[in-house]
Order: sequence, then structure tokens, then C-alpha cells
Amino acid sequence: MSTQTPNAPKLPAERLKYQKSITEILSDLSRPVPERLLRHRVLTKEGGKVLTYIPWHEATRLLDFYAPGWEGHVVEVKQIANYVVVVYQITVHAAEGIFARQATGQESLEGKTFTDAICAAEQQAFKRAAARFGLGLDLYKED
Repeated sequence: MSTQTPNAPKLPAERLKYQKSITEILSDLSRPVPERLLRHRVLTKEGGKVLTYIPWHEATRLLDFYAPGWEGHVVEVKQIANYVVVVYQITVHAAEGIFARQATGQESLEGKTFTDAICAAEQQAFKRAAARFGLGLDLYKED
């Protein structure tokens, strides 16, 4: 049974593969991240506080699973004082259309090569853009 009305334009075959609604995608990405995918880092400069985070490659796998066909790219890289700033955009394809979110990441150039700082800032910006779709937001809950 067709869900389109007789006079409605037909969706291109390429669009038919994006059958999940944006509401479903956001709901899926907002699920708590499985513990097995998380990593922990002790922040010695902050009194031994433990930071729980999602590695970029696990965030990529979750996007692949919950938002197949997503795209991401660096929008901008610039240096501000002793910091490199990266703007990253993630685009999600849903049944209703295309949705994009951008975020920034920054890294100090002190003690790192420029390439390492860009890589770190890109990973941070990527994960923040994914968080704007709901991925990993459960990690920011206050105890």
C-alpha cells in the first residue's frame, strides 16, 4: 500500500533509503551511550576528577547505526592567539529532509605541533556537533 497520494510527486529512489524520521533519529541518538563504548580519563589538574567520554570512532559508529548516510566535514580552521579553532558540520538525512548541526572545537598550540592541535580540535568539534543531535548528552548530567 502506497503512503503517497496519487498527485504527490514521487520521492527519488535515492531518498527512499532515508525512511527514518528526524524524530526517530534524534530519539535513537539521545539514548544513553553503552558503557562498553565509553572511555575514562583522570584530570589531574582538576583534583583527580574523572572525565567520561566517547572516542570519536565510537561516535562515528553510533552515527552510522542510528543515522545511516550521515555526512560530516570541516567547515573552517583558524588560529586565534595560541589556539586552533575548528568548525565541524554533521548532516543527517531523514525522511523529511536534510538536517545539519555545527559546533566548534579548540586546542592550544602550546606543546603540540599544529597538525596534532588541528586533529584534537576536529575530534572535539565533531563530537560536539554529534551532541547537538543528542549523541552523548547523557554524559553531561550532573551527579
